Amino acid sequence: MSPTENDLRDTSAERFLRLVQAKRRGTLKVYLGLAAGVGKTYRMLQEAYDLHQHGVQVLLGYIETHGRAGTVAQLRQVPLLPRKHIFYKGRALEEMDVEAIVQRRPQVVIVDELAHSNVPGSRHEKRWQDVEYLVSQGISVITAVNVQHLESLHDQVLKITGTDVTERIPDRLLKLADEVVNVDVTVGELRARLEEGKIYDPAKVPTALANFFQPENLLQLRRLAVREVAQLLGRQVETGSGSAPAVPAARRNDDRLLACINSNDRAAKEIIRKTSRLADRFGAAAWYVLYVQTGRETSARIGLATQRHLLDNLQLATELGAQILRVKDDDIVGAITRVAAEKEATLLVCGITSEKGLWGQISRRGVTNDLLRAVARRNQELDIFLVTY
Repeated sequence: MSPTENDLRDTSAERFLRLVQAKRRGTLKVYLGLAAGVGKTYRMLQEAYDLHQHGVQVLLGYIETHGRAGTVAQLRQVPLLPRKHIFYKGRALEEMDVEAIVQRRPQVVIVDELAHSNVPGSRHEKRWQDVEYLVSQGISVITAVNVQHLESLHDQVLKITGTDVTERIPDRLLKLADEVVNVDVTVGELRARLEEGKIYDPAKVPTALANFFQPENLLQLRRLAVREVAQLLGRQVETGSGSAPAVPAARRNDDRLLACINSNDRAAKEIIRKTSRLADRFGAAAWYVLYVQTGRETSARIGLATQRHLLDNLQLATELGAQILRVKDDDIVGAITRVAAEKEATLLVCGITSEKGLWGQISRRGVTNDLLRAVARRNQELDIFLVTY
């Protein structure tokens, strides 16, 4: 390794060490990648070794090498925590031992596979919750995740890859991170690694190349990852948070977004995720999710599955940072315009099906059409953003 590469790594370790020493709560650093195999775990292990060389008490809390020779070779000198065994359905399964980490109280712990779902019976349902807990206990965490696991990007990733990613993390985790690093490689390099057997077992390579790892899929995922890190860095620069240099905070704008949903499960999820992204991009002062319950949607008239989906969607909105508004009214358009005026909303986000053509749907009589007319009549500073589904 060249002296320049060593210097850069030393600088990175020293910067993170300053963050660790400056805070009572743990510091959170996230390595973000476009897909498996870009080198996130390898980079974390390099940093763990560098911190260890600086005299920092580092612990490898959970590492998944996937048998990759280069990654395995990085397991050097830094203490590795034994995994905890949990019996589930007659099988002994391995998980990260959160209690042992807290008991040992390292300065920094390395936690791989952030989006992982824990075995039932674990302290938390999700590993990202383990990480939140460790940070709250004053332990700094370095972790890694791929961009497709971000909750607000689920619909975009599904459209890009055709893969329904079931393990997801709330966006707020990245927003709370002190540092987010994009681990980037070219599409050609990543596919070459896959073909050489450096990512998956050789038997899985042809299927991966023909599906998730198609060049166009990887290119779009790469763009998502780069854009995500750029937005996070921009926010840190504006607020002077994280490891970015402190500058006078930019004044937050007055945008207030109002997402309008009903009991349609798929449409509601897309609207909520899209509004979350818009609010983040605009730096909105606030964003709300409004559910207008009509007489046809009382608990006695809609099925239990629909009720459960609705509650799940409202929980999703809460996790993404929305304020929930629920009103009962048979006049949906009137309720929306009234709430929009009360909350001084500047942008309404509504859904519209694209099955029979967008313009055909807009021109037909219906809630969206009536809402457009009502907003135009009120002559207020209120725009409408339509989410097709």
